[in-house]
Amino acid sequence: MSADLYTRRDWWARAVPVAAGCWSAAHACGAAGTKAVVAPFRAGDIVEYGKLPKPMKRLYDIASALTRRELGYTFGSCDPARGGMDCSGTIHHTLVAAGVKAPRSSYDQYVWAREAGTLREIPGRVPSLADPALRDLRPGNLLFWEGTYETGKRQPPISHVMIFLGTLKSDGQPVLFGASSGRSFRGRRIHGVSAFDFHLPGPKSSSRLVANARVPGLE
Repeated sequence: MSADLYTRRDWWARAVPVAAGCWSAAHACGAAGTKAVVAPFRAGDIVEYGKLPKPMKRLYDIASALTRRELGYTFGSCDPARGGMDCSGTIHHTLVAAGVKAPRSSYDQYVWAREAGTLREIPGRVPSLADPALRDLRPGNLLFWEGTYETGKRQPPISHVMIFLGTLKSDGQPVLFGASSGRSFRGRRIHGVSAFDFHLPGPKSSSRLVANARVPGLE
């Protein structure tokens, strides 16, 4: 991947078409108009990157490039040409760009991984990242939450998804990739497509980390 990909802000609009099911700018809603605040990363910043297989490196390169486009958080969007995307739209766009036929919503992505046999459920609340419930977590895995917003009668009530990148070289701490309006990166509140801290929800939180999964079809 060319080094100047990080500075060519129109690259994605030309190279990756809008996926089916993405909303147009006229239908996008959420925190529209809020200035993007993001924490970009380079794939080489991740400790585990050098040992990843080529398809996974491609995924990381795509994710890294997206964090350098200063994309905001736009609910309902999976098209960076709109100036922002939501959580599942970001994961959908990244996977499709990497050649994976992934569903659009976080719920459908959860079901997709479950049906492919790559999903690992996390029972109850996990108190720390060292918990045995996370022993199958690997760099590049999808992470799923419930309870981040009301999902109606959806069961399970999956409401959020991100990608676990691994360990950041600069501080030895775990790092995620995705989109959010309000989550943080190293003490900085983020609004957009970005790197993120990997913090587990506390015991009084309405949200819960419920599963992790290898990306189906990414060998």
